[in-house]
Amino acid sequence: RDRDVTGVQTCALPIYGRMPAAANRVRIIGGAWRSRIIRFASREDLRPTPDRVRETLFNWLGQDLTGKTCLDLYAGSGALGFEAASRGAARVVMVERDKIAFRSLQENALLLKADTVELRCADALEFLRLDTGRYDVVFLDPPFRLDVLPQVLQLLAQRLAAGALVHVEAAQPQQVDALWENVRQGRAGAVSHQLLKWTGHET
Repeated sequence: RDRDVTGVQTCALPIYGRMPAAANRVRIIGGAWRSRIIRFASREDLRPTPDRVRETLFNWLGQDLTGKTCLDLYAGSGALGFEAASRGAARVVMVERDKIAFRSLQENALLLKADTVELRCADALEFLRLDTGRYDVVFLDPPFRLDVLPQVLQLLAQRLAAGALVHVEAAQPQQVDALWENVRQGRAGAVSHQLLKWTGHET
């Protein structure tokens, strides 16, 4: 895969992979890009985190992410990753395997001049197996039908800084082992969301 002049990773796409119509849009709710709009493609399983859940999440995280390194593993619309960058994160890695959704992420990153955002067109599990980064905050919102969260959390543990926080969206709350602390938990309609804290050591 190539990289464009901004340093973000590119994927070859057919001509219909362009910025979507205005119907598919999410508003950034805080930080430097507050009220800016990001648009995304209509794709199977792409379900942006609802505003209510995002507001709750960033209240839990303390609003300001200055200096943090973040991972948005199933980036989709990019709502969480761009929100984190807007709130001061030093580095935000956004991973998305769908090439059309990925193109929307690229176009939004360019429009926002998001120089702290790094985009990866990759499968989430493959990315975790190959990545060497270390993250303070992670956003996990995989398609519910895949049932991959136990495997993702196991692989993710090797990529976490001590005391890292992981936000999980799923159909039901995740049961975790003693190396995780369930810090907060909530529900919005069909979506369960919880904030987990990694209590193990860096590996």
